[in-house]
Amino acid sequence: MKISNLILLISSMLITGANAAAPMKALVIDGQNNHDWKATTPLLKKALEEGGLFTVEVATSPANGQDMASFKPDFAAYNVIVSNYNGDSWPPQTQAAFVKYVKAGGGFVSVHAANNSFPEWKDYNEMIGVGGWGGRNEKSGSYVRYADGKIIRDSSPGTGGSHGSQHAFLVESRDPHHPITAGLPLKWMHAQDELYDRLRGPGENLSLLATAYADPATKGSGHHEPMLMAIDYGKGRVFHTTLGHGVGAMKCVGFITTLRRGAEWSATGKVTQMVPKDFPTADKVSSRE
Repeated sequence: MKISNLILLISSMLITGANAAAPMKALVIDGQNNHDWKATTPLLKKALEEGGLFTVEVATSPANGQDMASFKPDFAAYNVIVSNYNGDSWPPQTQAAFVKYVKAGGGFVSVHAANNSFPEWKDYNEMIGVGGWGGRNEKSGSYVRYADGKIIRDSSPGTGGSHGSQHAFLVESRDPHHPITAGLPLKWMHAQDELYDRLRGPGENLSLLATAYADPATKGSGHHEPMLMAIDYGKGRVFHTTLGHGVGAMKCVGFITTLRRGAEWSATGKVTQMVPKDFPTADKVSSRE
């Protein structure tokens, strides 16, 4: 190779490297959960980092019943916060900092049982749209479901949050034009998981991205229930996935892909990732080790 050509090649490589976007920063919060966070947090970290868009740090809270006063993550240092947390209330300072972060444009991802958290925290429930358990009932807001091609808000009395037996189930896209779901199959099989139903909450500024039918045969509600949601909160964006009970569910390519796309959208408002070739189909689950 001529010296002149070599110089051009090296210059091109240097320019490309200089222009390459640095990975964004994500923070996974865990430490308390009625699910196995010690097994699932590493899978969340792996999924986000292998996508190449994020570096991931973990903030682990004090154990249940211990003094939470020291739990003060620096939310503002991250592009997106991913909650794998369901436990004791955060200190008022931490709550206020989190609300400020999201309202100002920070990204937030709520994973599975994170929507069980903080039933009395008004701002948090507005962020996640709907939640379950923790004493939630009609005072918490309406049930949010899908029927006849539209979102149904049901204010009937009743508890918030339940699920039938774990099983693989069909996820159906309800907003195929949203950046998170654009390009995904309209129907795809998710690996064995808890299919959350009877979730209820304020449901404001909520886009219903995907649902699943909670079949009474598996002790479900008999309704098409929200699985993937996008919520606007102030200037911030929230991606809420009810999927991800355990290790098997988080190894589903559908879960991995929607988590990555949801985290990117929450952080930036757009999605640049391609749909992987091994994405599940309408009749076949696809999982990775």
